[in-house]
Amino acid sequence: METLVHTDNDLLKKIKWLMFFRAIFTVLLLISTIIVQYRQQISFQNPQLLLVYGINAVVLVLSIGYAVILRYDMYIQPLANLQVIVDTAVVSLVVFSTGCYSSIYSFLYLLVIVCSSMLLSRKGSMFIAALSSIQYGLMVELEYYHILKPFVPNPSQLMSDDLTLVTYKIVITMIACFAVAWLSSFLAEQTRISRQELRAMETHVRRVEQMAYMGEMAAGLAHEIRNPLASLTGSIQILKEECRLLPDQEKLMRIVLREADRLGSLVSDFLLFARPPSGNISEILVEDVVLETLALFENDASRSRRVSITTDLIPDVRIAMDPIHFRQILWNILLNAAEAIQDGGNIHIRMKNLQNGLVEVQITDTGQGISPEHIQLIFNPFFTTKAGGTGLGLSIVHRLLESYGGRLDVESRIDQGTMMTLKLKKKVAKG
Repeated sequence: METLVHTDNDLLKKIKWLMFFRAIFTVLLLISTIIVQYRQQISFQNPQLLLVYGINAVVLVLSIGYAVILRYDMYIQPLANLQVIVDTAVVSLVVFSTGCYSSIYSFLYLLVIVCSSMLLSRKGSMFIAALSSIQYGLMVELEYYHILKPFVPNPSQLMSDDLTLVTYKIVITMIACFAVAWLSSFLAEQTRISRQELRAMETHVRRVEQMAYMGEMAAGLAHEIRNPLASLTGSIQILKEECRLLPDQEKLMRIVLREADRLGSLVSDFLLFARPPSGNISEILVEDVVLETLALFENDASRSRRVSITTDLIPDVRIAMDPIHFRQILWNILLNAAEAIQDGGNIHIRMKNLQNGLVEVQITDTGQGISPEHIQLIFNPFFTTKAGGTGLGLSIVHRLLESYGGRLDVESRIDQGTMMTLKLKKKVAKG
C-alpha cells in the first residue's frame, strides 16, 4: 500500500507539473500572438487570429476544469488520461492554424507523447502516439484533397502536389511518434521501477534500524521477565504438590500455571524477535520447502474450507537458510493471509527470479486488506488488530529474514487483498 500511495503522489505531482507547463505554453502563445498582431497590424476579425485566441481560451477553461477535478483523489488517473488526450486535440488545432502540412509546430505531438509516457502505461503512451498520428495524417490528407483549408496565405505553394512526398511526411511523422512513445515509455517505466525499489529499500533500512534498537531493549527485558517467571512457576508447582488444596484453590492454581505458561511462550517469542538464533544453515530448495509447508497448512480443516491455494513455483532454486526458519516464515505469512480471508478466497504463491542473485516469493491473498494507517505498524512488536493475536508474528518474520540478508515488502488495498513479497539471496550452485 505504501508503494501505491507513493505512486498516486508521484502521478499527482506530474499532473501538476504538466498543468504548469501547459499554462506557460499558453501564456507564451498568447504573448507571441499579440506581438505578431500588433507588428503586422492584423485585424481582430482575421479567422486565423481568432482561432489562435480561441485555442488560448479553450486551454484556459480546461485548466480551470482540471484544477477543480484535481481536488478529488479518486479521479487522478482518469484526469491524467483526459488531459493527454485533449492535449493531442489542442496540438492538432495549433498545427491546423499554423499551416497544417507546412506547420513548424508538428513537433508538439512528440512533447505530448513524452508527457503521456510519464503519466500513463506503455500501452497508454502507444495509444497517444496512434491518436496523434491519426489526427496529423487525417489533417494533411484532407488538406491535400482540398477538403480542409488551413489558414496560410497561399496553400498551393507550401504543400507539395506530389502525393508520394505528402505520404512520406505522414509516414515519417508516424514513425517518429511511435519511436518516441516506445523509447520514452521504456525510460519512464525503468525510472518508476528504480524509484519503487529505492523507496522499498529506504523503508526496509528504516525498519531494520528501528527493530535493531527495539531488539536490544527487548532482549534485556525478556531475560529479566523469564528468570522470575521460572521461579514463580516452580514455586507454585511445589505448593500444588505438597499442600492439600480445596477445589477452588486448586482451580486457581491451574489458572496461574496456565497463564504462566502462556506468558513464558510469549517471552520465548519475544526473545526470538529480539535475537533470532543463527540456526543450522543449509542449502535448501525453495520449491520443496514451500510445498511441504503448504501440505501441512492445508491439513488444517478450518482453513482449507475457506481458502484455496494456487502456486506458480520455479524448480531448482536454492537458498542458504535454516529450513525450520524458512517454514516458520512461510507459516506465519500463510496464517495471516488465511485469517484475512473471511468468506472464502484464494492464496497464490508465485516465485520469480530477480537480478543481482535474488529470488522473489510472492504470497498474495484476496482478503480484506490492510488500511494505510496500519501498514506502517504491522512489523512493530505487539501491534495487532486480531482479538487473540500477540502481534509478534510478522515482527519475527522480519527479524528472521533480516538475519539471512533477506527482505519483506508489503502491498495492500482495502477489500482487495494483500501481497507479501520475500526477497531472498539465491545459493549459486558450484559446478
